[in-house]
Amino acid sequence: MTDSATAPSSKSLTGQPSSGTNGRVVTGASIRLEGVVKRYRGQTRPAVAQLDLEIDAGDIVAFVGPSGCGKTTTLKMINRLIEPTEGRIYIGGRDVTAENPDRLRQSIGYVIQSGGLFPHWSVSKNIGTIPRILKWDRKRIAERTEYLMDLVGLDAATFADRLPKDMSGGQQQRVGVARALAADPPVLLMDEPFGAVDPITRARLQDKLIAIQHELGKTIVIVTHDFEEATKLGDKVLILSEGGHIEQFAPPEEILANPASPFVEEFVGSGATLAHLTLTRVRDVEIRDVVTARVGEPSGSVVNRTRAAGEDWLVVVDEHGRPRAWPSVEEVAAKPEVSDYLDPRLPVVARSSTLNDALDSMLATSQGGVLVTDGRGAVIGALNIASVMEAIRGQLADVRDEDHVGYLDHTEGSAPADTPVVAADEDAAAENAAAEQSAER
Repeated sequence: MTDSATAPSSKSLTGQPSSGTNGRVVTGASIRLEGVVKRYRGQTRPAVAQLDLEIDAGDIVAFVGPSGCGKTTTLKMINRLIEPTEGRIYIGGRDVTAENPDRLRQSIGYVIQSGGLFPHWSVSKNIGTIPRILKWDRKRIAERTEYLMDLVGLDAATFADRLPKDMSGGQQQRVGVARALAADPPVLLMDEPFGAVDPITRARLQDKLIAIQHELGKTIVIVTHDFEEATKLGDKVLILSEGGHIEQFAPPEEILANPASPFVEEFVGSGATLAHLTLTRVRDVEIRDVVTARVGEPSGSVVNRTRAAGEDWLVVVDEHGRPRAWPSVEEVAAKPEVSDYLDPRLPVVARSSTLNDALDSMLATSQGGVLVTDGRGAVIGALNIASVMEAIRGQLADVRDEDHVGYLDHTEGSAPADTPVVAADEDAAAENAAAEQSAER
C-alpha cells in the first residue's frame, strides 16, 4: 500500500503490516467472537445463540445462510450497530465490547447495498467523510481521496466533483468502498454490497474487491445470499442455520468437496459440481499476449506490428493502459490513425475472475476471447475460448474423481471411513452444456 495515512482510532485495532502465509502484506486485524448471543425482546428464541468464531487477519470471510439465520445480525454486532446481549468481541486481540461504539465504527469500514452515499455531496466529499471527522488536514484528505479513487477504478479528474445521482449503480458502489477505506481501517464489513447491481457489473465489482484485497490485505467480512459469490470472494465461507448455528466454516473447496451435514449439502444445492468452476481463476489459465496501440498512432505502423505478431485483433488503450476498444486489423486499417472509441460491451475480466466469469463474457463477443486486466485495470493479455474449455475439462475431471464425498464435522477436517457417501452425476451434463454454449457463440 502506497498511502500510509492511518486513522488514530484504527491503531488500537491492528499492529504494523505483516506478511501472511502466502507472502502478501496483511494490514487487517483478527476478529474473535466468544459466546456471542443476541436476544430481541418479545422473541422466545435468540437470533444468535452462543456463537464462537475466529477470523484470521487479512482473510475475506463470507457469511451465507437462509433468511433469519443471523448472518446480518452477526455482522452488525462486530461494529456494534447491534449490541450483543452476551459474549465478547475482540478485534486485533483487543476487547471492543465495552468501547465507545462511535469511535469503534470510525475505525471499521462499512459498506451497504447501493453505496449509502450522501446524495447532496460530491464523490470526493463522500470519500472524505471519516477523515474529516478524525480531523485530518485538507492535503492529507485530498491525497487519500485521489489514491482511493484510483484504487477502485474511478478517474479523479472525471468523477471527484460529481454527485451520486450522476453516476451508475456500479460507480456509486465503488465510491462506497472507497469511503469505507478512507481512514485505512483494519476491518471492512460489507452487507450484501453487490445485490442491487446487474450481473455484469456485479462480477466486475467482485473482481475489483479481490484486487483491492490483494493490494491492501484488509480483513473483510461480507454477508451475501449468493453461495456462488461466497465461493468466489471468500478465503473461507461461514454457513449459518437458524439461531446463528455454525453448520460449516471452511475454505470453499472443502465445503464443496466435503459438506459437513445434510443441511450444508442442501444449501449448496445440486449445482455443487458446477460451483467448482468458481474456484478456478483466470490467472490459473494460460494468458496470451496482445498487441496494444494508443489513440492517434498511425494506422499503418500499428497494422504492420499486429500482423507481424500473427494477430488479427489489437487493443486500443488509454494513457493508463486500460482497454478502450478491441478492433480488428481491417477496422484500424480503414482510417489513417487509431481512433478514440470506447466500446461499452468490451469483454474484460480480471486475473482474479473465475472461469465462469470468463466464459460468460467471451460467449457474447465476436473476438472469440476476453481481455484480462490487472488490479488497476491495465490490460495484460487475452484469454481465448479454447484455453477456457481445456481448463473446464480438466476441472471437471478433477471433480469427477472427488464425486463420492462424505459428510464430516466442520471441526474434524476428514470423514470417517464408514461415512455414507453421496454420489453426483451432473459432470457430463455440465461439460456438454459448456460445449454447447461455445458452439452457439
